[in-house]
Amino acid sequence: MSELDIEAYGDEIVEKYRKYVNPSMAAILKFAGLDIPEKDASGVFIRDAAGNEFLDCVGGYGAFSLGHLHPKVVEAVRKQLEKEALKSHYFMSEELADLCELLASVLPGDLQYSFICNSGTEAVEGALKAARIHTGRTEFIGTINGFHGKTFGGLSVSGREIYKEPFYPLLPGCSLVPFGDADALAAAITPNTAAFIVEVVQGEGGVNVAADEYFPKVREITAERRVMLIIDEVRTGFGRTGAMFACEHYGVVPDIITMAKALGGGVMPVGAFSSNPDVWDSLFGKNPYLHSTTFGGNPLACAAAIAAINTTIEEGLVERSRILGERLLSGLREIERRRGDFVKDVRGKGLLAGVEFAMDDIAALVITGCARRNVLVAYSLNNPKVIRMEPPLIIEESQLDRAIEAVDESVAETAEMLEGVAGC
Repeated sequence: MSELDIEAYGDEIVEKYRKYVNPSMAAILKFAGLDIPEKDASGVFIRDAAGNEFLDCVGGYGAFSLGHLHPKVVEAVRKQLEKEALKSHYFMSEELADLCELLASVLPGDLQYSFICNSGTEAVEGALKAARIHTGRTEFIGTINGFHGKTFGGLSVSGREIYKEPFYPLLPGCSLVPFGDADALAAAITPNTAAFIVEVVQGEGGVNVAADEYFPKVREITAERRVMLIIDEVRTGFGRTGAMFACEHYGVVPDIITMAKALGGGVMPVGAFSSNPDVWDSLFGKNPYLHSTTFGGNPLACAAAIAAINTTIEEGLVERSRILGERLLSGLREIERRRGDFVKDVRGKGLLAGVEFAMDDIAALVITGCARRNVLVAYSLNNPKVIRMEPPLIIEESQLDRAIEAVDESVAETAEMLEGVAGC
């Protein structure tokens, strides 16, 4: 396409967004210069219709741990598509049985049974239901700035008011405590508390990492008070933090675990929640259809998930995430050392890193600066001062260095601009 054709094409898609999709999103993307639609993607790159190639360090907010269109996952889905796409719900499914068996082999502790669904927020909904029926209690505790999805249940236990207030009343009996404060959790538990739900690393909260002693103490408190511990690994599962599951860094086994994003291998939408035999008996012992799904656990999704897990193991991506994560954090901390007036903190685990800025609006300016340099980094919904980097675990060292350089240049550019404004 010529430059004029590209501009007309972009305007056409923007207009369709305005009329039929989301007018506010259309305005934001156009303002950010991202109004040219993406055309295709492979590996660690996304290309738009104008032929521009972007290094993807957003990674589908964790969905593209294997990159875009990993050939092993694509081939597994293609082979399955030649046999059967969706399940009939009349017969047993070999693909579903194989996936749940594989999950049991990689999940921590006694987590044995899995329910396969379509997304992370669906997994959270299932986990909350399982905790309620197992305990006979109705109250839940989440964390401030935690994020567990935007369905009613997930939103009820999430921790930023801007996304909750328009939809009140949400689930009754839900409260929040500060992330990283085990004593606050202990004080908040009541005789009617069914579960405490928590991310190991708060993603949308700004890549918040708790002190090492936090999760062991949380596990001790919840076990003593007979409160279920639900660990949300939707973002962190399958190698993102340098362990197969982030809770393994602390030697903690939850009662229920949720997962999604990377589970689909970047090809299919797949979520799941898993637990031990006692919880599963409470949920399905009397009625095997008490919790169900039409599309969850379909053969295509299972084929993708099986290939994704096996590829993660075979290609050593968990250890790769740990090693490259150290390189990423080291590079970002060097920026913090030099630009401490603008960069407040750098934190993360594995290939999940956050850069917190000292002032509002800097994050958005840095994100657009990186995009101009053809590097994509993420905004944090629950902490607008933080940019996130979640590149595919297959990223090369040179590509990671390029991303760090883009952040460095964008920070310097933003600082220069703000200093110029202040000097006027």
